[in-house]
Amino acid sequence: MESMTLKCPITIKAKVTENLKKQLSTEIQENIQKADLELQQIEFHAKRIMAEQAKQDAQGLVGLRHQVEGEKQKRLELKNHLLEKLKETAQLEIGSEIVQGTLERIVEIKVGDELPQLLNAEILLEDGKVLAFRS
Repeated sequence: MESMTLKCPITIKAKVTENLKKQLSTEIQENIQKADLELQQIEFHAKRIMAEQAKQDAQGLVGLRHQVEGEKQKRLELKNHLLEKLKETAQLEIGSEIVQGTLERIVEIKVGDELPQLLNAEILLEDGKVLAFRS
């Protein structure tokens, strides 16, 4: 066998610009609003469900209350995480590079190829446009 075909990851990086910072901040703020809305919905549904549970079986109320509190805690942790990300986004330096994700590509390798170069491939973006391919 003289060659082999592999799937290799490609790191997608973005050059930080004012537009990118605004876009990231907007996305994070939208997710914070969604978390707030989910908290409100949990609170609203919890009141109704707990009232129904109290009428049917008061002993099940404790378990239900723990379940509701657990869901509320998950949303609060998410919101706090998002608030931290918002602070980090505000502190990003213009011109620096951040990782935005990974993709996969199919590569044909041959005897003598340098595998680390193939595995360390990157695509650099600036405001959604490809600036460079790196390996």
